[in-house]
Amino acid sequence: MKPDNLTEFTDDQLFQKMKNIKNNKIINAVIVGATVGIFFFGVMKNGLGLFTFFPLVIGYLVIKNSAGDKIIEQEIRKEMQSRDLV
Repeated sequence: MKPDNLTEFTDDQLFQKMKNIKNNKIINAVIVGATVGIFFFGVMKNGLGLFTFFPLVIGYLVIKNSAGDKIIEQEIRKEMQSRDLV
């Protein structure tokens, strides 16, 4: 995922974008934790089966999708440091 042209953003927009990324990290962590918990509950309750691995697939997709946020976060941090906001 390619970040937007961050030099055109105002300071408030940079802070808002950084806040959204932090919120997305928390939401992703909750989703991954819930899917792992559902997996272990399913294994303890019903044993291993085809449907017990679906929550892990969902967790994997969430982790894979969040990789682009790390790149954008690094670029925002660089831009904030260049403006002496951090």
